[in-house]
Amino acid sequence: MTVETPSAPTAPPPPPTFKRRKRKPFDWSTAGIGIMVITAATVVYFRDGPERFFDIFYHDLRLFLDVLAKVAAGCLIGAFLARLLPRELVAKWIGAESGIVGLLVATLLGIFLPGGPITIYPVASALLFVGADVGATVAFITSWTLLGYTRALVWEIPFFGLDYVLWRSLVALPLPLIAGLLARLIAPLIARRWGEAP
Repeated sequence: MTVETPSAPTAPPPPPTFKRRKRKPFDWSTAGIGIMVITAATVVYFRDGPERFFDIFYHDLRLFLDVLAKVAAGCLIGAFLARLLPRELVAKWIGAESGIVGLLVATLLGIFLPGGPITIYPVASALLFVGADVGATVAFITSWTLLGYTRALVWEIPFFGLDYVLWRSLVALPLPLIAGLLARLIAPLIARRWGEAP
């Protein structure tokens, strides 16, 4: 006669996660952009002459190198953050189990973190990499876009005045939380359907 020992309760399965889709260095979107660039360059060369063509080309090349340096710096920031941020701390405050508090923390991060898209998107990617969930990352980016204080100080207050900025911010205040909640609802459905990010 065997005695059955009660088994320990099993933990619920972890929420489905996104796997990064492997991307080819050259795809249809790259080909489409390349065709448009070559077509536009050919039209400018024959319509406006070689002098105008090379003037535009050197200007665009300087702009490309300037943006390339900033993108490289932003990617380095994201890579360093991914190494420096403790995974347990990120998972606790803005991870999948953080609830509404995680969305609030991510919203506050987005409001007060300075910088442009070249720094914000690598930071968001680093947060995802070290344990932030999709909803918190969406709330972070949405709050930076709608409520970021640097944009308000530099652009909106001088042009529109303090009253406008206060009312606009007040109306936009719940939107990062709503976007984060929606992302948390939709992300598992996408992960179950495709098994990776769309």
